[in-house]
Formats: sequence, C-alpha cells, structure tokens
Amino acid sequence: MSTVAIIPARGGSKGILDKNLQPVHGVPLVARAVRSAVAAVQIDQVYVSTDSSRIASVAEANGAKVINRPATLSGDEASSESAILHALDEIGDADVVAFIQCTTPFIEPLEIDRACRMIKSGEFDSVFSGSEDHSFRWLETERGIYSPEGHSLEQRTRRQDLGTAIIETGAFYVFKAENLRIYGSRFHGRVGSVVTSKRNALQIDTAEDLNIARQLASQDSVRSEFGPIEAVVFDFDGVHTDDSVWLDQEGRETVRVSRSDGYGVRLLRASGIRLLILSMETNPVVAQRATKLQIEVIQGENDKGVALRSWLTANALDPARVAYLGNDVNDIPALEQVGWPVVVADAHPAARVLGRLILRSRGGEGAVRELADLILEQGSSNS
Repeated sequence: MSTVAIIPARGGSKGILDKNLQPVHGVPLVARAVRSAVAAVQIDQVYVSTDSSRIASVAEANGAKVINRPATLSGDEASSESAILHALDEIGDADVVAFIQCTTPFIEPLEIDRACRMIKSGEFDSVFSGSEDHSFRWLETERGIYSPEGHSLEQRTRRQDLGTAIIETGAFYVFKAENLRIYGSRFHGRVGSVVTSKRNALQIDTAEDLNIARQLASQDSVRSEFGPIEAVVFDFDGVHTDDSVWLDQEGRETVRVSRSDGYGVRLLRASGIRLLILSMETNPVVAQRATKLQIEVIQGENDKGVALRSWLTANALDPARVAYLGNDVNDIPALEQVGWPVVVADAHPAARVLGRLILRSRGGEGAVRELADLILEQGSSNS
C-alpha cells in the first residue's frame, strides 16, 4: 500500500508570528515534522502543503516535496481536511495518509510507523496520536460556573478510579485516502490511538508552549551526537573575525583573524570535508583570507539562503549533512537551510535561537576551530 505523509504548513499565524518556522533546538517546526516523517519506515514519501515560499524552501531542504496550496485553502477558515484533499489530488496515487502537524515538535517516527501498521492491518479505520489523561475534568455550564465531568459533587472519587481518558495530541492522524474522500473527515469507522508520553504530547499554541518546548529540547545531548558532516559553510564577519574592522586614512580595511581558526580549516580540508565562505559583502579581505585558507568563497550575495541552496544543489550535497556557522540576522536564511545550524557564542539573539548547536567560543576567538574539532571528533568516533 502506498503511504504518504502530508504536512499542512501555511505561512500565516495569528498567535505566534511565522509559527511553523519557529525553531526548537535550532530546527524549525516544519523541519522537525518533516524529519520525523522521513525517518518513519512506513512512509514512502513526505509532502508539505504550504502557501509560503520560506516554508517550502525549508521543507525541501529537509527531504519533503512541496505542494503549493492555493489562497482559497490557506485562510483561517479553511479546514485541514480541505488541504489534505487538495494535496491528494496533486499527488494522484496514495492509499494511506499520515496527516502530520508541525505544532507538535516531539514526534517519534516509531509511533508514526505503529499508526500506519494499525491502518494497513485493517484493525482500525483511523488512528490518532493521543496522551493519557487522569485529571478531574470540569466543564463550564454557565459563565463562571462549572460542573464535574466523569465524577460527582457528592462523593469525591479517587483519582485511580476515574478511568483513563485519551486526549488528542494533534501530532498525527492516519487513515486511508479513499475513506477521507468518502467521509470528508480524518475520523471515521473504528478509531484507534497511539498513546505517547506527556513530553511528546506537547502542542505549541502559545508563546509559553514554545518556550517550554525549547527548554525541553535544550536538555537533549547535541555535542555528543554532532554530525555526520559532509560540508561546512562559514559566514565571515563575526565568525572568522570578531566583527570589528580597522580603517586607515586611505579607506583600506583590515581585520584580525585567528591562527587557531586557520589551522582548524586546514584540518577540515585535509579530512575531505567541503568548505565554503559565504559573505554578503564583496571585500578583498574576504577573498584574501579564502585564498590563504585554500577554500571556496562566494561574495556579494544579498540572499544567503538562495546562494547556499544553489551551491548545495550544484555540488550534490545533502543539506541534512551540512553545517552552517553564522552569527547575525543575515545568516538566518542560510541557517534554516541546513541540518546543522551552528552559531557563535556571541550571536545575535535572532540567529542564536536558530542554533542547533551554540558554540562556547566567540567569533574571531576560536569558534571555527571549536567547530572543526567537534566535527573531527565525531568523524573519528564513527571510524
């Protein structure tokens, strides 16, 4: 049975600006959803339905195909089912659909696989991701007045006697494509659930939810899991330098660079990793440094995301195996393109939040060498 994952991810969001692009542990929410779906063995192909070119770019960089969603299906009133049906019309051939939402950042591929098998076996007609709830629940029956649901006012029930309720996490729903066309709903027939942990059930609706997700994700070990890396792309100012410049009376610019950083580049180059300096400004200093380091340089690019994507495509590089080291807001489009966005210790807050890895070193003070050592340590541990 052909199984596809469809991830609706429109650009507009009223609660949190650009919500589907908000990073958690340096990875945009839409990228996290795509990566989970790609890692699920039951999924044959992953699609992202969007009206946003930025979301489309991030989705493609992480292994999804993009379906351009029309404006009529991108407003606040448009249902998720309408977006899924439109996507199925574009795809043309699919038996089982895993409808995955970006707003749940901790989606386990194994749980997606389990839900798909529950549908393919014929045991269930639709399956949703759920979380156990053992709470005393109260419903507002009048303004400010509440009545108990599932327990009594007269006699306090023991919590363990309440029974187990399941709450939708919103992470994923799996069903047959033909049934969605028949019933027009993700729910139909025999409904089952894949129960996940409280952590994985977190759904991002508010800024507070987003902060909680970031705090939870920050507890994950990253430095020990870094890589594997096939290419490293560097910003120049604020990465190879401390973002300062000396200007003489003739208008000539000079900068200070680290010999340690230079040696780190040499080690990376010797290991066979592809290297690039990507700079918005056209400056002879940058070209001279790249020549000294014997690495490729691209200068004078207004949109680093576009330039990086073209370079990756031209060199047949998998974005998931590329690290980008940046420090400022103009690096954001490039940081969003790669599997390993890395920032220096003194990065601008808007760039820092994108860092899947935040270095201990500041720009121009050993950050390049620190990254090189991490990459080479990972390579030697895998050999």
